[in-house]
Amino acid sequence: MRPKKRFKASQFIDLIESRLTLYNIFESPPKKRQAPASDAYTFEQRYNIERKLGQGASGTVYLVWDQYIKRYVATKLSKMNADRFMAEAQSAGRLKHANIVSIHDASTNGDFCYLTMEYIAGPDLGKFCDKDHLLPLKRALKIIISICEALNYAHKNGVIHKDIKPTNILLDQENIPKLTDFGITQMVESTLKFGIFGTPSYMSPEQLKNEVITKKSDIFSLGCVLYELVTGQKAFEGDNFFSTIYKVIYEEPTSISSIRQDIPPILEKIIKKALSKEPEKRYQTCLDFAHDLGIAIPDLNSSGSGNKVKGLINYVQNLPFFQKFTESQVKELISGCNIIKVPQDKIILAEGDIGDAFYVILRGIVKVATNSKDIATIKAGECFGEMGCIGGQVRMANIVSVTDCILMRIKIIQIDELSDLIQLQFYKSFSTTLCRRLSKSSSKTSRVMKKSGFVKAH
Repeated sequence: MRPKKRFKASQFIDLIESRLTLYNIFESPPKKRQAPASDAYTFEQRYNIERKLGQGASGTVYLVWDQYIKRYVATKLSKMNADRFMAEAQSAGRLKHANIVSIHDASTNGDFCYLTMEYIAGPDLGKFCDKDHLLPLKRALKIIISICEALNYAHKNGVIHKDIKPTNILLDQENIPKLTDFGITQMVESTLKFGIFGTPSYMSPEQLKNEVITKKSDIFSLGCVLYELVTGQKAFEGDNFFSTIYKVIYEEPTSISSIRQDIPPILEKIIKKALSKEPEKRYQTCLDFAHDLGIAIPDLNSSGSGNKVKGLINYVQNLPFFQKFTESQVKELISGCNIIKVPQDKIILAEGDIGDAFYVILRGIVKVATNSKDIATIKAGECFGEMGCIGGQVRMANIVSVTDCILMRIKIIQIDELSDLIQLQFYKSFSTTLCRRLSKSSSKTSRVMKKSGFVKAH
């Protein structure tokens, strides 16, 4: 049964600040819990704080009974800049994903802010980062793949987490991983230590150097979590705050294979790439990270190449160009094309060429360049070379790999051999891609003309 004592949230904030014990609070006379009589709910009327769940740099999280909805929720109480708090809370509150903790409510009450979210009754991943309580490798990889999918969704919606660590990944009662605390630590002002937000052991080098934070910073942090789940020790751990920062920026972590002999080489290679010091050498998206982890799983039990093909099909189907294709259509397509790897800074298609194939970028970034001038960039999930291939036109520019790339090379003759439905879907995807590019080009031309005075802005 729930305790019948009722506490004001402000009492707990004062408790944190003055470092009193819970015993002092329980000496207060108990108050009878009552549901509010009107629709005007204050924090104290709606929420009853029952017990402390945890505390971090950004505030304290409590288990709270919501009298209005009649459910338990987790509520974070914090004293920080209200405008920044609400901006971050609104940004994170838009995210609706199976592997992201849902936010129910966010507001201010007096001199503190509060964030009410879905209560997850299970443990966080910190429990499984101990050498005596490591998860089976396959289970650990599947958890990270789920978090990759959650982060990929968040990144597409313009939200960077900024504080990925084991304690921010929870497991619910069905062992489904849930990512929590989006961007909240970035709002802390009074608890700023040495001008750095977050936990140094899991922060990317660019975060610690106060450089621009991108989605690749989250990929580095998630790589740190995976390293710890696999080995039972942190990738970067110094004797003190400053030595930890030094290790993250300048040193490589201990080789995983020297800690665990049962780790397949492919997994060590994946983690090493995720932990690259330079952002451009890491995985470019969480989807890329998840794809390689999916390929590594069969190597844990030698289940054959069938699972690898299945993983490739799922990966390709998630790319923008192929989202309208069915699984069987993607499978038929893959069986007749070539998957090639291209190193960074290599010319894939040269100016003046007439191509007999076009390419879909499975991973990486390429650029369109001519006369030493970059014209455009093309990212994973998009295609290039289709106009020269279909129309038989001479290429007017070079296509150069900006990063290491994995490309699907499809000859035009192969399309003619595919079923009518797949051919139709191909040309639909081509049309969508071309319309999008023309729209961008038109907008850019319009802006240039307005800036040059050829067109008057209305």
